[in-house]
Amino acid sequence: MATNPGPANGLVRLMREELVEISHRAYQRGLVVGVSGNNSVRIPGTDAVLIKATGVNQGDMDTADTVLLDLDGNVLEAGREPSKEIRWHLAIYRQNPGVGGVVHVHPPYATAWAVANRTPPLVHTAARGVLRKIGLVELAPSGSQELADLVAGAFSDRDLRVALMREHGIIAIGPDLRTAYYRAEYLEDTAKVALLAAQVQALGPDRGVSLAGERAAAEGGG
Repeated sequence: MATNPGPANGLVRLMREELVEISHRAYQRGLVVGVSGNNSVRIPGTDAVLIKATGVNQGDMDTADTVLLDLDGNVLEAGREPSKEIRWHLAIYRQNPGVGGVVHVHPPYATAWAVANRTPPLVHTAARGVLRKIGLVELAPSGSQELADLVAGAFSDRDLRVALMREHGIIAIGPDLRTAYYRAEYLEDTAKVALLAAQVQALGPDRGVSLAGERAAAEGGG
């Protein structure tokens, strides 16, 4: 049976360090700004989860900025408040025991598609192989039970790995936090490449650009 580890547990310490590392990487890659976004990780073999504390910048956070909770939302250690988005994180973990990590960030290209209420096409083979499909969660207030219900409904599809949140950001899940993070990167990449490919296609047959050497050759110059 799963157990709730105490804060001094060595496995919890390792998971705290991984949560901080992945959060720093997300910030450094420009996938989130300010104090937005919140990542979480299930402690393997337990009913406990670590999540970023509320009001903390992902690029600045350290292990003291993580909060340990059980799957019912009970804080297992005093001192810090969890992210307000904890409801839907826990809903995902409760309904799918195979999920070991959740990444929630606001990458600009994917979020642009979410603001437009559209999902980007999976434009390259890597995205198709890794993501398979992209969900879309309707707009609801951050931290609300309504949003938690919408997210849980979307991820009740066990084949869904990533989803856009309308006018908000993205969610990526995985069997571990690192896999969830990589899926978030693939989602942002396909969102970006889809927009760039559309721009290239709009250039027309003359490519829309004229290089100096090409102009000289066309004019018979050397």
